[in-house]
Amino acid sequence: IGNTVLHILVLQPNKTFACHMYSLILSYDRNKEGPGSLELIPNNEGLTPFKLAGVEGNTVMFQYLMQKRKHNLWSFGPLTTVLYDLTEIDSWAEDQSFLELIVSTKKREARQILDLTPVKELVSLKWNMYGRPYFCFLALFYILYMVCFTMCCVYRPLKPRTGNKTSGRDNTIYVQKMLQESYMTYEDELRLVGELITVIGAIVILILEIPDILRVGAAKYFGQTILGGPFHIIVITYACMILVTMVMRLTSTTGEVVPMSFALVLGWCNVMYFARGFQMLGPFTIMIQKMIFGDLMRFCWLMAVVILGFASAFYIIFQTENPENLGQFYNYPMSLFTTFELFLTIIDGPANYDVDLPFMYSVVYFAFAIIATLLMLNLLIAMMGDTHWRVAHERDELWRAQVVATTVMLERKLPRCLWPRSGICGREYGLGDRWYLRVQDRVDPNKHKMMRYTEAFKTQDRDNYDKDLEKLEIDRNILYKKELSALSLSRSTSRTSSHRGWEILRRNT
Repeated sequence: IGNTVLHILVLQPNKTFACHMYSLILSYDRNKEGPGSLELIPNNEGLTPFKLAGVEGNTVMFQYLMQKRKHNLWSFGPLTTVLYDLTEIDSWAEDQSFLELIVSTKKREARQILDLTPVKELVSLKWNMYGRPYFCFLALFYILYMVCFTMCCVYRPLKPRTGNKTSGRDNTIYVQKMLQESYMTYEDELRLVGELITVIGAIVILILEIPDILRVGAAKYFGQTILGGPFHIIVITYACMILVTMVMRLTSTTGEVVPMSFALVLGWCNVMYFARGFQMLGPFTIMIQKMIFGDLMRFCWLMAVVILGFASAFYIIFQTENPENLGQFYNYPMSLFTTFELFLTIIDGPANYDVDLPFMYSVVYFAFAIIATLLMLNLLIAMMGDTHWRVAHERDELWRAQVVATTVMLERKLPRCLWPRSGICGREYGLGDRWYLRVQDRVDPNKHKMMRYTEAFKTQDRDNYDKDLEKLEIDRNILYKKELSALSLSRSTSRTSSHRGWEILRRNT
């Protein structure tokens, strides 16, 4: 019951009341430091009150709980060294990491906790010491891997075509070799080494990605842009295309160019994932993801309707014409592709002025140009501009969240010997087996001086206000005169109090 009340207090809008009640309930807890403490009991979602405060973005409760966990080590003048308890914060021994919960939640207020002490210092320590070097090395290794795969595709086994052409539009001169003919020369053996590296890399990608999908869940793992959800879809699809290409090569099945082409596009597009390690490029990856999976996906439904309608009209118009003079609409699939190119203004309107064009072509093309080019493309630009404006206001915040997600991902993937635990063991200071982060804080003396000046103004105004109230209560029978005198008196006293305040400022300066 006490643990349930603690979880309810974290969700209370009245932060001051919630903090006082939280402290009152914990004062009756018998196991304050043991494993049976009320603060360490999770709810049905596996969240303790501390983690729930982070997920809900309750910065007041989070700072209140952190103040209870800190230990002042020493203080000298404006410098103070504090030890912060990393229990439930550090993702080292946590199945459900506090940092991962913050970056995966949909509430923007939760990401503000990443800028608070000691979370900010812990993430900065991990990223600068281990995260950034490992991430840059991983980016370089992946680019070299993609270069190897690209060279294997460029020099894939082909042989001249021996059969006759099936039609006048048949333009094929090379065909794929059979498996027995693909690995006979020294160059083929070099290509075989690169192909083995490519296949092994695809298997490693699947081995690393599948456990996280099972642990987090497919909807959450692929749906969060900060966690790199779309890029996870890209890299898993890429690995599957590599395995499909391998099966087609081993069985001598023709048509391996289809999965190979998809793999090349997806593999090189995944290089953008590594832009999140740089503050200049990181926010743009989120911007691209939101535009593709938000604006562009909605726009594609409208574009498909327009292309389908006008492509059908163009095909019907040129159905009775000679395809040798106007080949852009010689069949229905080609009409769809040509209309798509016209929609994006990749090509100009196809017209052969040596022959007579149908009258309806001019009418339909005029309507298509107005709807597609002037209306829908400008609508897409406006939608993307709105997305850019929204993401630009959260640039630094989104980049910090990306850094946290990348740091947690690397910490889970890499062996413990390559990523030691951050912080200081509490046994060095007689604080038990918990781990702490030492943070040095510098107190600004000017801030405290200004606070004293503010209090001086407040106390003088409060004294003058009390004196005015006493004078107003002298005689209630002449209330109107007293109110006028009080107004004039308040003006004079405010003038004198401000004058005294400025005198204090001059004297201290």
